[in-house]
Order: sequence, then C-alpha cells, then structure tokens
Amino acid sequence: MRIITGIARGVKLDTLPGEDITRPTSDRVKEGLFSAIQFEISEKRVLDLFAGSGQLALEALSRGADSAVIIDESEKAVEIIKLNAKKTNLMKKCRIARQDYSEYLKSAKGREKFGIIFLDPPYSKDIPNEVLKKVARAEILDIDGIVVCESDKDNMNEDIHGLTFIKKYKYGRTYVAIYKNCIKEAEACEE
Repeated sequence: MRIITGIARGVKLDTLPGEDITRPTSDRVKEGLFSAIQFEISEKRVLDLFAGSGQLALEALSRGADSAVIIDESEKAVEIIKLNAKKTNLMKKCRIARQDYSEYLKSAKGREKFGIIFLDPPYSKDIPNEVLKKVARAEILDIDGIVVCESDKDNMNEDIHGLTFIKKYKYGRTYVAIYKNCIKEAEACEE
C-alpha cells in the first residue's frame, strides 16, 4: 500500500496485520476513486471516518487537500495513522483522533465543515446507509461537498437525507458511491 501521486508519491504506508480491525482499500480501488474525484480535492478540508491506516486522507492531502481530520475507534489503527502521517510528512495538516464515528459526528455538528468526507465502514457491519444518514444530519458537509462511500453492497444508489447520489463505481467486489450535498442549494448539484 502506497501513496499514488502528489507530494508524498511512492511513500509506502503501514497497515494493521489481518483484516479483523481494518480492511485497507486496494490500490486499484484507490486509483479509481481518486480519478473520479480528482477535480474536487484541491484546497478542500477532508474528513476520513473509519480511517484504518489513514490512506484515503493522506492520499487527498498528497494531491492538494488543505487539511484532514482522521477518525478511527481502534487505538492500534490510530497509532498506524500517526506513523503514516509522519512518514508522508503530512502530519502538520492532520488532526487524528481515536473516537467512535457517531460520537465524532455529534461533537462536530455546528462546529466543523468539510469539502470531502470519506466513509469506509467495516463491511461486516453493513452500515453505509446508516452512516450516510448520520453524516447528512450532522450538517458537516460544505454545500458543494462530496461524500465518497465504500461498501461491498450494491445498494447505494439513492438520495439520502439531502445527499444526492451522483455516481457509483464497481471494482471487483467493492462498490464506491459518490454523493453531493444538495440540502440548501440545488445549483451545487448541477454538472
């Protein structure tokens, strides 16, 4: 696993062994995902929930995102995220915290705003739609912001609580859905 492009290009990232705690996004999925959102990244503030190794936020920072909040509930994952942020020389642009995603969303409501939110919840929990609803209700996504959600289920293709479904990609057994915030401004979703 590595940073694909940008200022930290080629840096190898560490991850936790096995897939019990984290399931790293494959390079193939990551390349496709970032190709799909490449024009959305520059100078954006990023949130990476269920961060695992932190690779999605770090890739976004490497490609020009302004800053990142990186959240995971696992203490071991947070240690790996900090190590990877240091290896990529992107630590100054990161705020890393060990916290349950729903607790973070409650605490961030009214205080935080993001241009990009990455959601990669554990597949076994089957919770992408629940998480998307909580993200929408937290009102932390900029008006023109996007949510990128990874899942092993082909059921993410509808608008959810003000998040407008834009597109879905399939990479092997992995689905990546992109949503846009259209709660307050319909023009933000016109392409």
